[in-house]
Amino acid sequence: MKYSVITFGCRVNQADSLGFEEELRAAGAVGVAPAEADVVVVNTCSVTASADQGARQLVRRVARDNPHARVVMTGCYATRRPDEVGALPSVVRLIPNAEKQFLVPAIATEFGLTTAERFGGGAGSCGGAIGPGLAGRTSFTLCVQTGCAESCAYCIIPATRGRPRSLPIGRLVVEIDRVVAAGFKEIALSGVHLGSYGRDLTSPTSLLALLRRVAAHEGDILFRISSLEPMDCGRDVVDLVVGSGRFAPHFHLPLQHASDAVLARMLRPCTIAKYAALVDDIRTRIPHAAIGSDVIVGFPGETDEDFERLASYIERSPLTHVHVFPYSDRGGTAASTMGDKVPGALVRERAGRIRQIAHELHVRFQASQIGTVHRGLTLEDGSLVVTGNYLKVRIPPGRARNEWVRVKIAAEGDVMTGEIA
Repeated sequence: MKYSVITFGCRVNQADSLGFEEELRAAGAVGVAPAEADVVVVNTCSVTASADQGARQLVRRVARDNPHARVVMTGCYATRRPDEVGALPSVVRLIPNAEKQFLVPAIATEFGLTTAERFGGGAGSCGGAIGPGLAGRTSFTLCVQTGCAESCAYCIIPATRGRPRSLPIGRLVVEIDRVVAAGFKEIALSGVHLGSYGRDLTSPTSLLALLRRVAAHEGDILFRISSLEPMDCGRDVVDLVVGSGRFAPHFHLPLQHASDAVLARMLRPCTIAKYAALVDDIRTRIPHAAIGSDVIVGFPGETDEDFERLASYIERSPLTHVHVFPYSDRGGTAASTMGDKVPGALVRERAGRIRQIAHELHVRFQASQIGTVHRGLTLEDGSLVVTGNYLKVRIPPGRARNEWVRVKIAAEGDVMTGEIA
């Protein structure tokens, strides 16, 4: 059987898709381009209307280019709008988020393949299916928890992912051992609400306890902490990143807005003063750290003054990259029932301005890194490096994929250039 997996959205979805690929390959399936596949798995996102639209466009393109393919839909859009997704051409099956563990067995049954449990089934349960380069990934994304109990007014994800559910530390350590033994040298720790890790377990624990445990791992492995809510990134977490040497100097801390009035309407449990103090502290203590964020532009009731506060803060902040989301209603959220909607044209105009500021921030960060030396991991054919602080750097050929190198940054650009130090 020939398959293709296409992923939209967050690192949790990326981790899920990596699992699909591993299970399918272990069962004897062969990964190909969507135009050649017998089965195309589409792992959807639904955080914005554009994410929904992207999935629809993708499925229609697959149906046009490969009319014999059977399309299996999963993820948040498939969970939130099953009737809408099920009506797309070539879609033969919908798997909601709560049943993702049954996706590959369902496909395997149809095609007469035999599968093994990938996660928690014992080290090596899927034979040689795992290794750097699987699904084009050199870094392994490990989902440590899923679900969210927060009540942010704009967000549909608690409805599509359910309540928080964490995997015990011991089980995660077994998985890390397996991933390291397979040759991976970087693991991204991800979750829907990563900072809530462990609170739901029978014997409650915390993200900090997990980070301390993985920091003690004996393997030659770097851990990258995925998106972390600012209220969950305490000084003890920053201390660990600063002092242990086992974590990438890279933080992604969603802000969403810089007006306290808008943050209050969003039901965000953080103020701009607290957020600014956190990222300023990180910049002082880790001068070369990458600090990313998410912002929403055009939230209901956002005034010109609110927007200017956002633009002004982003412009003077120590952030290095910003994802800009134009607000769109998600049915079932508190924000979708609010009045004072911002006109679409104005939302797009404001989003364009913040994207321009974000671009300037990124260029500024790149320029500040010229002449500095960083440890990084080679990707692709070995001529591309991703540094700990999330810079993509092109180096001369001659290295293999998945090697640690020390690279000196020489010039900025969409992909920076450098030399082996």
